[in-house]
Amino acid sequence: MIKTIFSELPQLQKQLNNCQQDLKQAKNWHADLPVPLLDRCWLKLEVLKVAELLCRLPVDASAHAPELVRFQELRNQGHNPDLAERICWDEFTAEACHLALRRYWEAQETPKYLWNLDSYLNLLRRYRSNVEEGNLSMPLLILPRGSDRQLLQCHWL
Repeated sequence: MIKTIFSELPQLQKQLNNCQQDLKQAKNWHADLPVPLLDRCWLKLEVLKVAELLCRLPVDASAHAPELVRFQELRNQGHNPDLAERICWDEFTAEACHLALRRYWEAQETPKYLWNLDSYLNLLRRYRSNVEEGNLSMPLLILPRGSDRQLLQCHWL
């Protein structure tokens, strides 16, 4: 599907070729590397730099609240849920734990972001690794259609 879109729209193909040329000229990983962002609804390609990703596409980091991370650590250490919860309440206060959990569930029920922190960090790791290994593949981020509750898609070109 992606290749079809670009082959039928020469302006988008030209922009994508420019991104690939910039990537070929890069001698090492840096924050100015291109990340094309496709808006399927308008068939427009916006080229971002790695450094601009978080400003343009903020991430949902609610699952990484310290209270929730600590709870998971305690569970992974073998503590039962009640004890893990009590320890977290002692370390962070019950109110802070409830607030972190509420923010997490609100983010699950009514997503405000197109991607999460793990997806963002995985993109950075893979892109950096590709560049350092001489692999010239780059991410193409695809925005969901307006009415979709779908997340941002990432395809590697």
